[in-house]
Amino acid sequence: MKNSDRPIAIDLFAGAGGMSLGFERAGFDVVAAIEIDPIHAAAHKFNFPECAVIPKSVVGLAADDIRMAAGIGNSEVDVVFGGAPCQGFSMIGQRAIEDPRNQLVKEFVRLVCELNAKSFVFENVKGLTLGKHRKFLEELIIEFQRNGYDVQRQWKVLNAVNFGVPQSRERLFLMGVRSGMVVPEYPTPTHCSPKDKLRPGLCSHVSCSEAISDLPDADQFSELEKSDQVAIYDWDPTNLYAKSMRCLTDDAWANGYLRRWEACVLTSSMRTSHSDISKRRFRETEAGTVEPISRFFKLHPNGVSNTLRAGTDAARGAFTSPRPIHYIHTRCVTVREMARLHSFPDWFRFHGTKWHGARQIGNSVPPLLAEAVAVKIMSALGLEASGAKRVLSLGDPKLLKFDMREASKFWGVAPPISKRNKKSGMQKRKQYEVEADRLVGALK
Repeated sequence: MKNSDRPIAIDLFAGAGGMSLGFERAGFDVVAAIEIDPIHAAAHKFNFPECAVIPKSVVGLAADDIRMAAGIGNSEVDVVFGGAPCQGFSMIGQRAIEDPRNQLVKEFVRLVCELNAKSFVFENVKGLTLGKHRKFLEELIIEFQRNGYDVQRQWKVLNAVNFGVPQSRERLFLMGVRSGMVVPEYPTPTHCSPKDKLRPGLCSHVSCSEAISDLPDADQFSELEKSDQVAIYDWDPTNLYAKSMRCLTDDAWANGYLRRWEACVLTSSMRTSHSDISKRRFRETEAGTVEPISRFFKLHPNGVSNTLRAGTDAARGAFTSPRPIHYIHTRCVTVREMARLHSFPDWFRFHGTKWHGARQIGNSVPPLLAEAVAVKIMSALGLEASGAKRVLSLGDPKLLKFDMREASKFWGVAPPISKRNKKSGMQKRKQYEVEADRLVGALK
């Protein structure tokens, strides 16, 4: 049951909880999170132990069931947010909003209305604003207006780098409120992009070196060959961003709940074994450019990360997320280094495997970007953020170790995707290394 006077938020398509964390930091209580993937749902439950996680599709999910799970009764819902997957666009003779492939977007609108939320935030890809896809965006706005919501018509694509995230990541945010209420404004950038000249009133971008240089090198710990965590006691971040990620600054928790966590343990840092061929190519690649064979981006210490992506699920081949190459070490970055580049603090945990952990980050909205949007929602609603008054314990670590079968059993649901074929993946990797060696030899 909700036991706080903080405004109520509900996260649809929650994933591991990037937007949930951002809205919590802005002063909202995220009381319910809907996430169909059992492994993502388990990670959300670990990080937000008092949030009601509903491991189901939003399709056909009743608003009353969400209210019951969250224990909020008939309380006002202040905001509903989420990034519904969007696959279908303009069709000849058919409204795009009615395209069956866009059912999840339609369900997002339905739940906002059925919950009678005061406001909503719809997050999606930048491509929705371009070319023929804009027709769908306009229809979505009209759909909200037909259901009694005023929408910020001057929609914007926001880049995470402009809000203190060391990553270039552009996302559309569509915001609206019940008719007659104050329509939210977009947040003003606080940081410059690396491509822009430093402007008065704005900070410089947070660089890759500021984000991850203090993190211990995973390759130095044999424990991380089979585990994603190791105890490290001598760990001293030197810059403001890293200190904030380590929860060492006064505003590190913002208006969110403090967590009890083991600050001396490096987590989400399982090592990746690269061949000598790959290491040589990584070493020879200039920082800030793409390695020509793997197509992996090599981070520049003074620049920002490229957009971190999620890879594919098992139903679509289980391709690993294309993690960037470290600017010093001849390896791809770890999941924890990805998390830093995404603005997840070090207390926040992900699934223990590199595949699921990287996928959870790549699918999420950077928390600092979500927080910037949430602050403007709070302001439009005429609310004043208050700091959380309790400290929360994180969930059972077993939640981060489930395979799909175990996670599905835990939630009492059927697995949504087929089991990953690890043997096939290993065979493909060996073939890739042989082909890479042949190509490198041909280039010499």
